[in-house]
Amino acid sequence: MQVAVAGGTGLVGKFVVAELRAAGHRPVVLARSHGVDLTTGVGLEERLSGSDAVIDVTNIVTTRKKPAVDFFSRTTGHLLSAARSMGIGHLVTLSIVGSEEVDLGYYFGKRVQEELVRDGGVPWTVLRATQFFEFPDPLLNNRSPVVMMPRMLTQPVAAQDVAEKLVEHAVRGPSGMAPEIAGPDRLDMVDMTRRILRAQGRRRLVVPVTLPGKVGKAMSGGGLLPRGEYVQCRRTFDEHLASLGRATANGR
Repeated sequence: MQVAVAGGTGLVGKFVVAELRAAGHRPVVLARSHGVDLTTGVGLEERLSGSDAVIDVTNIVTTRKKPAVDFFSRTTGHLLSAARSMGIGHLVTLSIVGSEEVDLGYYFGKRVQEELVRDGGVPWTVLRATQFFEFPDPLLNNRSPVVMMPRMLTQPVAAQDVAEKLVEHAVRGPSGMAPEIAGPDRLDMVDMTRRILRAQGRRRLVVPVTLPGKVGKAMSGGGLLPRGEYVQCRRTFDEHLASLGRATANGR
């Protein structure tokens, strides 16, 4: 089975590509480094040729509504148009648990993405996941001695677990809104960040930030937690910390 991976060079995308290969499938990466610009559609149809399904894990790093809505509108629109043109039988899209509850700018983009997928004329699956164990990493990748981290109550999940579920859905076939997935433990993002730093032997001051209004209240009060029945993934945050500690000890 040939599966195209939109955003296949990113955090989750790399895991998806590796999981597809391990399962005996043929991944095709859709990314600028592979000749495809998803924001314009350049190179997309040619790269999709021969694929049976598409897994979309594209992402933009922003908290602002306009860039998020613009990015997901364009990339999803181009993916859908190309998928219809090439006769792709299944589009699997990664989304976020609680994105319809929390009015953060980025989540408006995910809402638009889900709506486009539902109405896009391509058989589809949307899988919502909680925040990844690796969520704090972009805010830690600078030289500042201070890390501003939003207060968030979450049930974080391993990016690798998310990738495995995405591949399962791609192989299984379209199922609409799939059961949400989350990790086994409810954790505070500020505490997670501090524990990551300790595991890596890094000294940084982590300053908790409560976002204003309803957004901050929802993020810190459970708006990003799964509701009702969901799939609990197996990897734990403690295991993630242990892997960081080993990597640090080995000099990586």
